[in-house]
Order: sequence, then C-alpha cells, then structure tokens
Amino acid sequence: MILINGNFLCRNLTGIERFAFEICRCLDELLSENKEEKPDFSILVPENAKTLPAYKNIDIIKTFPLKSFPRWDMFYFSKACRKLNAKGLNFSNTAPYGKNCGYAFIHDIYAKDFPEDFSSKKDKLIKLYSCFHYKNIARHAEKIFTVSEFSKNQIIKAYGTDASKITVIPNGWEHFKKVEPDDGIFKKFPSLLEKDFYFTLGSLQKRKNLKWINEYALKHPKEHFAVSGKAIGGMHSSEIGALENLKNVILLGYVTDGEVKSLMKKCKAFVFPSYYEGFGIPPLEALSEGAKIIVSKSASLPEIYGNTAAYIDSENTDVSLEKLSKNEPAPQDVKSVLEKYTYRNAAKLLLKEFI
Repeated sequence: MILINGNFLCRNLTGIERFAFEICRCLDELLSENKEEKPDFSILVPENAKTLPAYKNIDIIKTFPLKSFPRWDMFYFSKACRKLNAKGLNFSNTAPYGKNCGYAFIHDIYAKDFPEDFSSKKDKLIKLYSCFHYKNIARHAEKIFTVSEFSKNQIIKAYGTDASKITVIPNGWEHFKKVEPDDGIFKKFPSLLEKDFYFTLGSLQKRKNLKWINEYALKHPKEHFAVSGKAIGGMHSSEIGALENLKNVILLGYVTDGEVKSLMKKCKAFVFPSYYEGFGIPPLEALSEGAKIIVSKSASLPEIYGNTAAYIDSENTDVSLEKLSKNEPAPQDVKSVLEKYTYRNAAKLLLKEFI
C-alpha cells in the first residue's frame, strides 16, 4: 500500500498544497482509467482537514485532528505507515525520519541555498526545520520527487544524492481553468483601468524580489505597477515600505484567484523577478490567460518557460519593460508549454513510479 500524507488538506490550497491536491485528483482519475493492475493508494486525512476530497479509487482513512505539523509528520504519520505496512508518499517537503521516510517531494531547497533570507528568530527556526527535512529526504527516502531539473541538480549538489534516485514531476495550471474572473478588483482600485500596468504576483517573500520592482519603478515613474501578495512570517521583503511611498505602485494586498485572473487579462505584462523558484506557477497561469510574461533568468524559470518569456536579470534593473512587453511569443511555443506542464501529465509520471 502507498499511504499519502494528507497534511496538505489542513492548509490553504496554495503552492505546494495546490500541487498535492491536484495531483491526487488526477491520480484518482487515472486509476479509474487504468484497466491493468492498480497500485493500492490510500490517504491519511486528519479529522480537521479544511477540504475532504471525494475519491473513487483512493481510500480515505480518517484519523484524529492535526494539531502540530511537525508532530504529525514525524510521529503520527510514520506510526500509521508502520501499522498499515504501507510506504508513505509525502508532498510537503517533509517526511518521517530515517528508514520510515518512504517517498517524498522536495520542491526546492530554498532554505539551504539562501539561508541569509531567514533572519528573524522565527525564520531561523523555519530554516533549521526545512533543512532538517531536506537532508533527511535526500539521504533516506526510497524515492525523491521534485518539480524541475533545476531543483534536482540543486539537491544532488547539496547532498550528493544519486541522480537515479530523483524523478522530476513538474507542476501544472489546470486549476486556473475553473476560476471565474472577478473584475471587482478594478472597483477597489479604479486607477488601474486608467492606465497600462504591469502586474506582479506572489507571497511577499524576499525571493520574490520586490527589490527589483522598487528599483525599476523608482527609475521609471511613468510606468505603473500592481503588486499583490501576502507577507509570510518575517521573511517578507524590506522593500514593502519603500513601495508604499511610490506613486506609480499600487500594493493590492491579498487578492482572490478570480481577481488575479482579471488582473492577468488586463495587465500590460506579468512581471516575475524572483531570484529563486523550484518551478514558479504564476507565469504559467498568466500564459493561460494570454498575458505576456517577463521573468527572471534565474533558477528554474528559463527551463520551464523557454521562448514564451522575455527575460530580465534579477539583480539588474537597467532594462526596458516597455520594449520587453512588445515581444510576442510564438503561439505554438505557448501552446507547447501549456500542454507539457499539466497536473494530469505530472500524475501520469508519478503513477509510473508505482506500477
């Protein structure tokens, strides 16, 4: 039996949690279509899960409420695997320690590669906890899954893991099809309709590189930016205060998926200056809405977006977004990327690992 760690169902469905939710949904569909011998999948779901999926082929095992993610991952989930004689499948960059590690995803090793981004006492604890799990999974997992060749190479470089032990299972974007545009965002911020604007989306972490937006906007007061996102812990960019003082930048705060979709449809270009991404889903969502994308040529982004994006240096603002936004990617290139990176394709790759 493969026992899926359902801890992601106790969090909001963003990023890693969205990935896990969509992969499990597609995996369940593929099991219905597979007429050959099916692997035995179950999912251990805490009683207080925010979302309870309706699976047809993945058995749902309900258990007591999740009160502590570390305690759940390290002890309770491990104990359930032993009791059921199952191998654990962990999506959330965490896994039981040692021989009970099972199969696990490491989406990226941000805390290992950029420890200086974790400066407060709380964030240093997050860094230590994250690095503990990276190392544990890299050394003890039966199989490691990650979302890009970039992340795979970083894991190998950091921990000396055998490349044959790591399989790349990329991200997808189909969840965005179900989202209805919400133009209410333009009633909240009517000035966005009065001028062309560049849109930037992401949690306000340092790696999202708001410093780049701040420096560029300061140099180009006639170009306008809409910046959305919510700060995570103390890892938020120190540039937020500076951005608030710029007349050509609107800080939107948290925006819904529907509002994001409307912003992507209307923006002059979607700008993603992040200097570290294991994959980077937002530009994929933007492409699906016909938006032009301008992304950093750092980390995994060139690998994922190829000829569909215009590229910037994450450390250099001496460029013209005006010129870059006029670049028209070939429709076939956009189609190819959107067809390649889907949750269904990712679920197929994952299923192959267990057949």
